[in-house]
Amino acid sequence: MSPQHPIAIVGGGPAGALAAALLADSGRHVLLFDEKLAWEKPCGGGLTHKALRQYPFLADAGRESNPVEHCELISPSGQRVRFHMQYPVAIFSRLALNGLLLERARRGGVDVRHERVTRIERASGDWQLVTPEHEYKASYLMLAAGARNPFRSQFLPPIPPGDLMVTAGYFIPGHRSLMQIQFLKGITGYIWVFPRLDHASAGIAAKMGEISAAELRRILEKWLEKNGFHFDGARFYSHILPSFRAQTFETLEVCGDGWAMIGDSAGLVDPITGEGLYYALRSAELCAGALLAGEPDRYRSLLRDEVLAELKLAARVSQRFYSGQIFGDSVLERMVSLTAQSASFRDLMSDLFAGIQGYRDLRARMYRILPSVMAEGLAGTLRWPWADSRFAADPFAES
Repeated sequence: MSPQHPIAIVGGGPAGALAAALLADSGRHVLLFDEKLAWEKPCGGGLTHKALRQYPFLADAGRESNPVEHCELISPSGQRVRFHMQYPVAIFSRLALNGLLLERARRGGVDVRHERVTRIERASGDWQLVTPEHEYKASYLMLAAGARNPFRSQFLPPIPPGDLMVTAGYFIPGHRSLMQIQFLKGITGYIWVFPRLDHASAGIAAKMGEISAAELRRILEKWLEKNGFHFDGARFYSHILPSFRAQTFETLEVCGDGWAMIGDSAGLVDPITGEGLYYALRSAELCAGALLAGEPDRYRSLLRDEVLAELKLAARVSQRFYSGQIFGDSVLERMVSLTAQSASFRDLMSDLFAGIQGYRDLRARMYRILPSVMAEGLAGTLRWPWADSRFAADPFAES
């Protein structure tokens, strides 16, 4: 890297803003570009206990978030169960979260540019970034502008439809305290209601090509009306999310000569839950750390070992999770019924929502709690997708 030029980060969302702040805190000159700066993004906005523990300054920003302790799961057939989450989920509006992280970056000395980058080129080992206002040179380039940012194709192949999810939803005014997840029959996705401070983000997600966007919206509106939500003052939104298949994670390149991708730009979203905020923040931290250590290529191995291994495993079991059958019933139906009947299983679900129960050791924990679940009257019902002979390869084994 040429020390006379700054590090350029394109995208001022959570990943870009955190990476910029970490680099600036260590004395690096950082240019952060975002044409919108803090803006509302169509997603739930939930930060898990794992994320808050890793980034305590976000936990300290309690006035900006709504701590939610109760969750309702609804199976495709309509079976409902509510349970208490031991570690509340802090639900932010993305406007507030992005603004908080950007302000932290500014205070740390980041040069934040409210400009749209229109062209990026490499010349003589440096990067040239062009905006309608100016031209800039940078020694290193970090892309943090989402999965479908126009510059991703300069480094990686376009994301195919099979690796994307379509979302649609509404921001609905009003205060609520219950997080809701409704699983749907025949759809690889779900309806969510995430209560923020003064409104709820209520949305629906499905694999691209599985169902039309218009039909998704119709299903969501029908569900909201049935469950007592009103559309007075509500704002509609739609968005595209990465939801990579296992083979995509296997071959994913996240960095190269003088460049790296973090957050959604790298496709770092859980294919089962759609959760991406923790992975955005963690990838930013890992990438910044590798740069500060003078080993930018080490970001690849750090991300592979900690993040990609977990997401790849989630991708392997995603289809079985959403469409698998257990003794004539679906995995989703069994999961909701187990949550309703077993305190041990509710503890497991609480830890999954907290982010402190990962996929890699989930199978081992299931075996540990099996006696308790059986003692609670559930003998013979605990049979997950990996127990099916048609899925003989253990999806939670280390690869």
